[in-house]
Amino acid sequence: MAILDKHAVLEKNATLLLIFSLLVVTVGGIVEIAPLFYLENTIEDVEGVRPYSPLELEGRNIYVREGCYVCHSQMIRPMRDEVERYGHYSLAAESQYDHPFQWGSKRTGPDLARVGGRYSDEWHVDHLVNPQAVVPESVMPKYAFLLDRPLDGEYITDVMNTNRLVGVPYDDEDLEMAVADFFSQADPDGMIYADSDPDAVLERYPGAQVRNFDGQPEVTEMDALIAYMQMLGTLVDFSEFEQTPDEWIR
Repeated sequence: MAILDKHAVLEKNATLLLIFSLLVVTVGGIVEIAPLFYLENTIEDVEGVRPYSPLELEGRNIYVREGCYVCHSQMIRPMRDEVERYGHYSLAAESQYDHPFQWGSKRTGPDLARVGGRYSDEWHVDHLVNPQAVVPESVMPKYAFLLDRPLDGEYITDVMNTNRLVGVPYDDEDLEMAVADFFSQADPDGMIYADSDPDAVLERYPGAQVRNFDGQPEVTEMDALIAYMQMLGTLVDFSEFEQTPDEWIR
C-alpha cells in the first residue's frame, strides 16, 4: 500500500508527473541510442547489394515522383502468408542505399520487393500503359505518358553526387561515367549513344540488366522505371538465407 500511496502523489501532481515522465523517457532513450554510437554500421552487409546504377536510380526517382509507394510496399514481413506469396522476407541491407526507403504502409497492389524478373519488359510496358488490360480488376492509373518522355541524363551526375553526400558509396569514377553508364544500360547496341559500353556498366554495377527496356529508339522514363523494377529483389542470392516454415511468424 505504501508504494501505491507514493504513486498516488505523482498522479495528483501534474508537475511531478511531467518531471518523472521526462526522466523515464530520457533514461530509456539513452539506453537505446547510446550503444549505436559505438557501432560502425547498424546494417549487416549482404553480398550482392550495391548502389543503384544511374538508369536504375533515375527509375527509382520516377517511381517516387509518381507515388508508387502509396499503393505498393517494398517490405516482405517474416510471416507465412507473405513469404509464401512474395518470396523471402526483406533484409535491412536491401534498403541501405534507399533515400528514402520504400517499405510503405499500405498495399492496394502487391508488394514489389521481389518483382524483378517475374514479368517480361513487354508485360511491364503493357501494364503501365493500360493496367486494366493486363489486370482487369486493377485500380492503378495509366502511365502511358512515360513512353513520350525522353531522358538525356542531364542531372544524373548531380543526383548521384547528392546520394554520395548521404552515404551511398559512389566513387569519382562512378560520377565521371554516370552519363555514359546511363545510356549504355538502355542502349547497349549504341544506336543512340555511339560510345555505349555495356561491359563497363556491368563491371561497375554487377547484376545490372542491360537492354532496351521499352522497345523504343530513344531512352525514356519508361526505360528507367522498368530497369529499376526489373532489378528489385534480384541482387541477393537468397539460397544463403534459407529458413524453414517453423521459423516463420504464424
